[in-house]
Amino acid sequence: MKVAIAGATGFVGSRLVERLQVEGIRVLVLSRNTTYAQKVFPPTAFPNVEIVAYTPTASGGWQSAISGCDGVVNLAGESIAEGRWTPERKQEILNSRKLATQNIVDAIANAYPKPSVLVNASAIGYYGTSETATFDETSSPGHDFLAQVCQAWEAEATKVTDAGVRLVIVRLGIVLGNGGALGKMITPFKLFAGGPLGSGQQWFSWIDLDDVVNLIFLALTKPEMQGVYNATAPHPVRMAQLTQTMGKVMNRPSWLPVPAFALEALLGDGAMVVLEGQQVVPKRTLESGFKYKYPNLEPALVKILKS
Repeated sequence: MKVAIAGATGFVGSRLVERLQVEGIRVLVLSRNTTYAQKVFPPTAFPNVEIVAYTPTASGGWQSAISGCDGVVNLAGESIAEGRWTPERKQEILNSRKLATQNIVDAIANAYPKPSVLVNASAIGYYGTSETATFDETSSPGHDFLAQVCQAWEAEATKVTDAGVRLVIVRLGIVLGNGGALGKMITPFKLFAGGPLGSGQQWFSWIDLDDVVNLIFLALTKPEMQGVYNATAPHPVRMAQLTQTMGKVMNRPSWLPVPAFALEALLGDGAMVVLEGQQVVPKRTLESGFKYKYPNLEPALVKILKS
């Protein structure tokens, strides 16, 4: 089996490549920076990895590399949590998902032989934010900027079905592992200054990194899976519970809140990612038979923070 991955050097992508390597699956890494990709995946440690240069938002010769791949995983997209959401930044966030997916789909449609499946990332930002509602895969989309981005992103991915290719859309929650969002929250706790962000009452729909990778692997290899699946743990928590559990696991206080205005001053509109939330349940994911390694928060944090 051979799988092409866009966004392979990122937080989720790099762990996915490791998993596929263990399974003996060949991996085609599509990378904007091949020098960096070679450092992340040195040939001695990753003999089954081939690296191809590509520009996500532009068509090009890289698209022909998709021919002969059995599956494609598209994780590409600019970070939504880095820097202020200026109009230019918003356009980058949208284009890095919409145009990149459009070019991946075009490559698949023109491939010979074609991959049999596209696993395309999306995000639970699709549902908008709420302190009271509960969302599953059948819920309607929200109306804010992130919801609009996710809808445009998924709309491009859906076009791959016109080529007779199976599509799985994985709506990612907040992925917990060594790095990512959790990595940014650990430092204040180490300095005995940890606490909830904002009110603490916002929902935090999370998933362990290993569970994300296992879900993507299942989507690649299980022909019955198609459509949308929420990549969230079955037990979302409120922000206050997250920080209390972090404090417990790290043996640090967790009472010092980070006020909303401080985050808004730093991130602008981007602060909504952590100040507002949504309670998302993985209804279809559970119905698919997927088994979580970490359905509950504390064991996941123990694994990550004690490692």
